[in-house]
Amino acid sequence: MNFSNLKNLSAPYKVAMGVLAVLVLAGVGAYVYQFMGGLGVTGMSNGTSWGLYIACFMFFVGLSAGGLIVASSASIFHVAEYKKVALPAILVSLICICIAGAFVLIDLGGIVRILNLFASPNFMSPLLWDICVITTYLVINLIYLYFMTSKKPGAQDKVAIVSRFALPVAILVHSVTAWIFGLQIARAGWYSTIMAPLFVASAMDSGLALLLLALLWMNRAKVFATSRKLVANLAGLLAVCIAVDGYMVGCEVLTMAYPGTEHGMAELGQLFAGATAPFFWIEVIAGIIVPFIILVFAKNRRRMGLVALACAGVVVGVFCKRLWLLFTSFIFPNVSGAPGLISGSSSSQGAAGIDGWAVASSYMPTLPEIMIAVGMVALGVLAFLVLTKVFLSYDPAPALADDMAAGLAPADAAPTVGGAPAGSRPCDGVFGARAGGAPVERPSHADAC
Repeated sequence: MNFSNLKNLSAPYKVAMGVLAVLVLAGVGAYVYQFMGGLGVTGMSNGTSWGLYIACFMFFVGLSAGGLIVASSASIFHVAEYKKVALPAILVSLICICIAGAFVLIDLGGIVRILNLFASPNFMSPLLWDICVITTYLVINLIYLYFMTSKKPGAQDKVAIVSRFALPVAILVHSVTAWIFGLQIARAGWYSTIMAPLFVASAMDSGLALLLLALLWMNRAKVFATSRKLVANLAGLLAVCIAVDGYMVGCEVLTMAYPGTEHGMAELGQLFAGATAPFFWIEVIAGIIVPFIILVFAKNRRRMGLVALACAGVVVGVFCKRLWLLFTSFIFPNVSGAPGLISGSSSSQGAAGIDGWAVASSYMPTLPEIMIAVGMVALGVLAFLVLTKVFLSYDPAPALADDMAAGLAPADAAPTVGGAPAGSRPCDGVFGARAGGAPVERPSHADAC
């Protein structure tokens, strides 16, 4: 850990952190307002009891997958290339799972209700399972980060041990989150055996896409260097994950459409041309088809701009998936018959007579919800900016050497040692140069030559 890096921040870096801090403070203010007024200040109601907070919770749980899976795969499957980005991958995973857990607490309304979890836990509830597995996931991330940054003897051997627990827990945390929805028999859009694999698939591609975006930004900002060869490698893996995710979505739609049941066709009607259709088509087009077409070609995976575009499309597409998956099943209330059910929304508080009832549910996030969500995202980005400066260092020499060996570096590029140009021959990097031109031996590199 190098806290001294926080003292030498560039002006744009400081401005970015200042803007993010303002957004975080605005989110805190909005949460205080919600805490005092209750969940009635949100757009949620009896018909739509989960809103933007739970959508963001699902989204960030998925985003946390990519980092931990890449880091643990480096040790379990001995993928040496992935070890080079294991530390930034863990940072991304840790921040995302913290933000996901925070959204659950925000959705409680009165945060003191968390005490009920300890006073009277319901072990048959998938919600309790999810809290337990997310806590375990967070602890594993912290242990992983500790051993990866530890200088104590044997610490790296313990990383390999932790990784063997990390990978199955990473898969389990997304499966349990899916079971919160997939085990609800009363919701036709959720009740499906494919829900858990669907969540894991979308978590893989969105988490990996976010990790790639983070690596590309760190390269550009000179925070952490990653070779174009490794980025292209991870982009190829992302293409496979996108294909699997698209296959899962196709299976789910076909299973709902083929029987032609009343509830299934009503759900599909909303997906294809109803209230949640924009989110569904954005996911299919911008989140699956376009990124896959870009990344399936090797030459495109070597163009960092196209990789960034594809990754951004995947992240936006998976967020849209969380929205249509959550809200499509809320449109039709489980309680049928006239006059419907009492809305209970903030907009119907002053309604009288029949105006207080609803036969179809509607939802629109209010300003406090949006401010809190934006504040939480800003907090995550701010934490990432700080942690990357503390835990990571910029040394482009290994990345440039990898690119030159793979023929991906510019013809006039040369490896660098500690940020200074080195010679063109492998062993020239052993010697630097003083101001007067005399060579300086670098013993730490001599053995490699």
